Amino acid sequence: MKRTVLICGASISGPALAYWLHRAGFAVTVVEKAAALRGGGYPIDIRGTAIEVVRRMGILPRLRDTHISLRRYRFLDADGGEVASVGPGAGGQDLEVTRGDLASALYAAVRDDVELLFGETLETVDQAGNVTFRSGRTLTFDLVIGADGMHSRTRESLFGPEEQFHRYLGYCFAIFTMPNTFGLSRELMMWNTPGKAAALYAVGDGDLHAFLTLHRPAPYRPDPQRDLRDLVATTFAGEGWEIPRMVEALRHAGDLFVDTAGQIRMPHWSRGRVALVGDAAYAPSFLTGQGSSLALVGAYMLAESLATNPDHTVAFAAYERDLREFVTLNQALVDNGGATLFPATAQALERRNTMLRGLDAMPSATTRPAHSALTLPHGAGARPVR
Repeated sequence: MKRTVLICGASISGPALAYWLHRAGFAVTVVEKAAALRGGGYPIDIRGTAIEVVRRMGILPRLRDTHISLRRYRFLDADGGEVASVGPGAGGQDLEVTRGDLASALYAAVRDDVELLFGETLETVDQAGNVTFRSGRTLTFDLVIGADGMHSRTRESLFGPEEQFHRYLGYCFAIFTMPNTFGLSRELMMWNTPGKAAALYAVGDGDLHAFLTLHRPAPYRPDPQRDLRDLVATTFAGEGWEIPRMVEALRHAGDLFVDTAGQIRMPHWSRGRVALVGDAAYAPSFLTGQGSSLALVGAYMLAESLATNPDHTVAFAAYERDLREFVTLNQALVDNGGATLFPATAQALERRNTMLRGLDAMPSATTRPAHSALTLPHGAGARPVR
């Protein structure tokens, strides 16, 4: 009889894990609080070891077709004057796609093979695998996996409040789309003053992805998110360049996402029959550029451990043992210059600008070994479970 697995979350790590566990012979159910698959979304990177994961899934060609090929990075001062104009780096095998394109590729890989329940969410779970859903249903699964993001309900239900595991990194940010009235195409414009950054990202000729980021040394955990939206808008009020238009767009955006830059650091990623994967267990933050890649690699490694070890206790221990160093290296990127695009002081901003003026092309991310520091084992999903 097949072992049953509930995966909470259908963004990146959830469907990736579902793919590999289905191949290994598990009966997989995925629940997602959103009413439908989310399209669009801001650009994300797939780097290093994660490239091998999507290759083994068979979705690499599709992702290459949606790769965002930027032509220019333009850096601006407080008045909108150009500080530097830099071409794209070589990039190697790394990919940049919209979050929606990656989610769509992962969804297409599992939609015919696993049970997908949209508009449903977990309310409580215990370490024996007993789950209560928002709809009122109560079910028991052999295994429950929390793949529900940095603010994981699964983690909170079983491990306790997020504050125990959250490492604040000193930044608040807002991401939203706005009309492309600037005539931008396949380029990034970034405006900076000390402690503030604004970016307009044109992945094509359509709407712009807009980013507002501010440095705030003291931890800030707003509730509700409206408070953080107002903080970002107020902080940028009165600035030059196109900031007023961006703030106005932020206030009316239908797809606004606001949060703090932070990491999740946990001593253990499992308890009983429940484990966490991706941002729920080890969010590295957008400052590393490695969140999606870590989610893909983590899903592969968890599936490999469960396919190899019929005892879930042994499997979860192997998952942590084999992945922990890779997670640590990637989370440490924020301590090794991960926030160089968002200098917090005038001196740091000038150092960054001096560096940019000396470049013809952006440095290649492939020079950062943390992205490729793990060699994947062969066979995830290849072995039937016993």
